[in-house]
Amino acid sequence: MYMYTQHHSNGLKKFGRSIPSRKPTFKRNSFRSNTNRFAKKGGRGRGFSKHISFARFIKKAEKVEEKAYVSKHTFADFPFNEQLHKNIAKKGFANPRPIQDQAIPSVIQGKDVFGMANTGTGKTAAFLLPLIEKIFKNKKPSAPMEKVLIMAPTRELAMQIESDFRSLSFGLGIFSVSAVGGLPIMRQITELKRGVSFVIGTPGRLRDLIDRKVLDLSVCHSVVLDEADRMLDMGFRDDMVFILAKCPKERQTLFFSATLSPEIKKLTSEFLKDPVFISVISGETAKNIDQDIVRTKTKEEKIEKLDEILKKDGSDKVLIFREMKHSVDSLAKELAQRGFKVGSIHGDKRSRERIRTLDLFKKDVIQILIATDVAARGLDIPDVTHVINYDIPQSYDTYVHRIGRTGRSGKAGSALTFVPA
Repeated sequence: MYMYTQHHSNGLKKFGRSIPSRKPTFKRNSFRSNTNRFAKKGGRGRGFSKHISFARFIKKAEKVEEKAYVSKHTFADFPFNEQLHKNIAKKGFANPRPIQDQAIPSVIQGKDVFGMANTGTGKTAAFLLPLIEKIFKNKKPSAPMEKVLIMAPTRELAMQIESDFRSLSFGLGIFSVSAVGGLPIMRQITELKRGVSFVIGTPGRLRDLIDRKVLDLSVCHSVVLDEADRMLDMGFRDDMVFILAKCPKERQTLFFSATLSPEIKKLTSEFLKDPVFISVISGETAKNIDQDIVRTKTKEEKIEKLDEILKKDGSDKVLIFREMKHSVDSLAKELAQRGFKVGSIHGDKRSRERIRTLDLFKKDVIQILIATDVAARGLDIPDVTHVINYDIPQSYDTYVHRIGRTGRSGKAGSALTFVPA
């Protein structure tokens, strides 16, 4: 039996600020009234921005085959150095994916780019490859070390980007630091002082390092904001603006977002200069994801139906979403007692524990991963067969992001949402 949980009672400690754990606000038969209350507040990410019709959670996967994207370029067409081309081949990259095909030439030319793309579309390589080439090409022993700053909303995404960076920059003498909360800050300070070209981090930890006067952004002439919309949803706007203001005015800025909200438009006009606009979002949800709802009347019926689903053939790799950290732990404990190989991640977990659990899930040592939205944001986990919304998502945007964890790379996927009967 596999079970990886850790209990805390003091709420989420995020970037040096304590935020008390919230109690669930939903009671049975009160979904609509709570929805309306949140809608009046208009707060995105703090409840339902509007009532979500359960019908939006139902959509049969289409059997039609979409036209394959024909790239205008091959990776060989891009003017990268020989070692970088070797690293690309070693990663198994064949033809560029749409966001790579369209964004890389503009980034190479030094233009600002606003890219609309979901996680899993290949956008990480779309900005890493040309920026690695840029830093390698401009690297001079006598000149000050130029830096690239990459901001991401969660530690998992930042660390995933750094992992991709390490494999793509192998043999080039270019180094990075992952500046994220939950890991020892003194080690990050040591790496910064030693000298790195890529600083990849979350807004809170980046600001902490700036305040400690160990992170100098005056030499960051390339800045990437990955999943900028999620950073706004998580309340990082002030940190984002503060950090961008510390960077040179003459710089190349790349924004990537899954949505184009008024707030994103405002940031774009404020911080990007004549950006090239690229969108590779073809629809709200992938056509190869079978979406349905599961109606239940009681807590007992809900767990029994979940048990049935998890025991069905084809439920090989399941990602379950819950709203609250303590709910994640309680469900993980219940499923472990029923004999399932299960792990859990949320904001109160230590970084090392979260990394270990994710690795076990990726390697199929555990069958089920239970997570909160914040912890799972930006995760690129291959071959997830099912996404289960055990708790109703707070907005339709959140629902889209959740179910985007399955049905990747054209494979079939399934999304189930539990709703009151």
